[in-house]
Amino acid sequence: MMIKIVRGNPTPEELAAALAVVRARALGAAPGTEAPGAGASEWAAPARLVRAPLPPPSPGAWSHASWPA
Repeated sequence: MMIKIVRGNPTPEELAAALAVVRARALGAAPGTEAPGAGASEWAAPARLVRAPLPPPSPGAWSHASWPA
């Protein structure tokens, strides 16, 4: 991979930061380069899908279905 600076005069620190971002993005796109344990986040965990039981069917039950017990 070749990167060319076409405008400006970046400092060595700015150039290193830009190259670190480009390299990290390139490694992240390659298959098999994920960090160990990097999978679905906890937000996607099936345990989060557990819901409180709904009230039994009765007149007006629909109005209480979204309120916590």
